[in-house]
Amino acid sequence: MATYKIDPMHSEITFKVKHLMITNVTGSFQQFDATMESNEDDFSDAKIQFEADVNSISTNNEQRDGHLKGADFFAAEEFPKLQFSSTSFTKKSADTYSLKGDLTIKGITKPVELTVEYGGNMTDFYGQNKAGFEISGKINRSDFGLTWSAVTEAGGVVVSEEVKLHLAVQMVKQA
Repeated sequence: MATYKIDPMHSEITFKVKHLMITNVTGSFQQFDATMESNEDDFSDAKIQFEADVNSISTNNEQRDGHLKGADFFAAEEFPKLQFSSTSFTKKSADTYSLKGDLTIKGITKPVELTVEYGGNMTDFYGQNKAGFEISGKINRSDFGLTWSAVTEAGGVVVSEEVKLHLAVQMVKQA
């Protein structure tokens, strides 16, 4: 069984949410951890665990970040971690997979399906074997109890329900 750990220096966990339905606000989690275990060289039997520290959320705006950590959104004091546990990792083509699993946000667990593009394997300067993946998908934030909403004077929605997820990760094979 090969075990891989995420390389946080060469990975990013980002999301985009439409603001006023005309532009995207991009956010990220700065602190996270992930493990992947696989017997197969093509990762077709991979089991993946991921978690992010909600208090590490960043949208480059301190006031907005504070709002996101509060009760209207993530309730970080009560629910400090966002977690994902895979249920299947299915090869669709040479470099594309379907990743299914259970995502837990704010104590609510729902199944999600993400698209994974395998970028390949490489040995770095330090002799570490690394595998690269780009992961994308969409969730509905209200499915996870992130239900805060507001409407502008003109009747426009302030924050969309749909959240686009994008993860660029390097996984390091453990000795």
